[in-house]
Amino acid sequence: MATVTRAPLPTRMPPREDLNPFHIAQLQFDMAAEFLKLDPALRQLLRTPRRVLEVAVPVEMDNGQTRIFTGYRVHHNVARGPGKGGLRYHPNVSLDEVKGLAAWMSWKCATVNIPFGGAKGGVICDPKRMSKGELERMTRRYVCEILPLIGPEIDIPAPDVYTDSQTMAWIMDTYSALVGHAAPAVVTGKPISLGGSQGRKEATARGLVAVAEEACKLKRIPLRSATIAIQGFGNVGSSACRLFTERKAKVVAISDSRGGVYSGRGIDPLRACRYKDRTGTVVGMPGTSRLSNDELLALKCDILIPAALENVITLANADQVKARILIEAANGPTTPHADEVLHRRGIFAVPDILANAGGVTVSYFEWVQNRQSYSWTESEVNSQLEAIMRRAFADVVSAMQKYHAHFRQAAHILAIGRVAEAATTRGFFP
Repeated sequence: MATVTRAPLPTRMPPREDLNPFHIAQLQFDMAAEFLKLDPALRQLLRTPRRVLEVAVPVEMDNGQTRIFTGYRVHHNVARGPGKGGLRYHPNVSLDEVKGLAAWMSWKCATVNIPFGGAKGGVICDPKRMSKGELERMTRRYVCEILPLIGPEIDIPAPDVYTDSQTMAWIMDTYSALVGHAAPAVVTGKPISLGGSQGRKEATARGLVAVAEEACKLKRIPLRSATIAIQGFGNVGSSACRLFTERKAKVVAISDSRGGVYSGRGIDPLRACRYKDRTGTVVGMPGTSRLSNDELLALKCDILIPAALENVITLANADQVKARILIEAANGPTTPHADEVLHRRGIFAVPDILANAGGVTVSYFEWVQNRQSYSWTESEVNSQLEAIMRRAFADVVSAMQKYHAHFRQAAHILAIGRVAEAATTRGFFP
C-alpha cells in the first residue's frame, strides 16, 4: 500500500500591521461605515480629503544659508464648519500622517458636536536643532505659503507636537499683516495677551479627566485611589497627572522620550514637573525606580494613558497591556489590530476622538470669544468643557448600545453619522 505523505500545514503568521496613520483612519472609517450602511458615493466622499496642499518653505538659517523645508496643510472634511486642526513640527512628519490626523479631527469635532470640520498641518523639520529665530522665520514663511487655505471662516490652526502659543502668535501676526487687519480668530491656542482663552493650556487634560470619571462610573471602578500610568509627560501628561492627583487617584508611573519612573506610593506631580524642568527628563527622579516606556505600557494598573505619539500599542504588545481602562490622550496610539486584542481581553478603551477632544473644544470656545470680542472666565470655560465632554461620553454609550458595537466603533459611528448627515443635507454643488 502506497504511503501518503502529507505536506506540513503552514504556520499561521500574525497579520502584518499597516502603521500608516491615513490607512488606519480609513480602516476605522470603513468599519463604522458598514454599521451605518452609507451610500457608496457618500462613503468615498467622506474617506477622501477635500483638499491637500504641499508647499516648499525656504528659510534663511542663522548661518546665512537657505534651507528648503516641506510643509503640508490638509482639509479632510468641512461639511459641519471650517477646518480645525493642529500644526506639528517634527522630523517624521509625512503627508499620510497629516491626512490621517485631519480625518481624526473631522471625527473628533463631530464626536463632541462642535461646528468644525477636520484639518491638520505639518512641517518636516527638527525643532530641537533650530533657534527661535529660525523657527519664527519658518513659521511666517509657511503661513505665506498656505495663506489661501486658512482664515477664521476657512481653517483655524492650533498648537500640536513641538508648536505652542508663541507659534500661534507668529501665525496670527503674519496672517493679520497679509490681510491688512487684526484677525485673532485665525488661530487658537494663542497667548492670553493676544486673545487666547483662559483654561486652554489644561483643556485636553481636563477633558480627559472628565471622560475618565465617566468611564470609571461605567466600569464601576472608583477613581479615588485608582492607579494610573501615563506615557508622555508633556503638557497633557503633566496636567493630567496633577488633575488626577487632586481627585485622590494615584499616578504610579510617568515617562517621557528618555524613559519612565515608577513609585507604588504615587508620584507627586509638582515634584515631577520641577525635576523635569531642571534635568529635561523624569528619569532619575528621587524616590522612584526606573522603567522603560514598554514596561510602563505593560504595567498592572487601573487606567493607562498613552499621551505621546501614535502607534505605541500594536499587535506586538497589546497582549501585555494589563490596565483595566485605556484612555487615549495621544492621537492614534492604538492600532486597529491591537484594539481588537484589547477588546477581546475585556480592556475598555476610550478612543482619542473622544478622550483628547477637550483641547479642540476649548479651541472652539477661544474662537467664539475672539469673534465676539468678549472673554470668558476660567471657571466658565471649565464648566462648559466638562459638560460637553460628559454629554459626548453619554452619546457614545448610547451609540454603543444601539449598534451593539464596542466603544471605539461606537464613537466613530456617532461622529461619522453626524458628518454624513451634514454632507447629505447640504447636498453637492453644482
